[in-house]
Amino acid sequence: MPRGLIRYEYTGNFHFLTFSCYRRQGHLGAASACDLFEDALERVRRRYGFVVAGYVVMPEHVHLLVGEPQKSTVSGVVHALKLSVAKRCAERPFWQARFYDFLVQNEEKRVEKLRYMHRNPVVRGLVAKPEEWAWSSFRHYATGVECVVAIESPWTAARRGNRLPEHLRYREAAG
Repeated sequence: MPRGLIRYEYTGNFHFLTFSCYRRQGHLGAASACDLFEDALERVRRRYGFVVAGYVVMPEHVHLLVGEPQKSTVSGVVHALKLSVAKRCAERPFWQARFYDFLVQNEEKRVEKLRYMHRNPVVRGLVAKPEEWAWSSFRHYATGVECVVAIESPWTAARRGNRLPEHLRYREAAG
């Protein structure tokens, strides 16, 4: 691991992850590349047993809001996801070597990160409204529609006939 980089694993919290294409090139600029990324994310999600609370695929980077995996670590999941995408694309190198990991420790930060990622395509001028961007979890949150990637949300909890799983609910600090 690079010097000075600290990763917090096994905290039980969500992780807001950001990683970029090599030198911020637009390797994910084509619809086919975004579709491939979504497919890879869902496969890796199932394989490593983690929840995806939100995501957005941008032309040169990706944002994910994910729970900790049952198998491996967050770092292992990111490595597997990047490798899966890179193996199926022609661009070399595809990804920057590192990734940003922000530990989301409360509901306020979770909502902030979801809003940030869902608004990213609008802020960048790619679409006029978040629901117009196809490669995001926004439409799931707005309408409950199922995405290529299974999203853990109040919609999916309602389909199960209950609330969010206990391990995904934040507890208020006593005081």
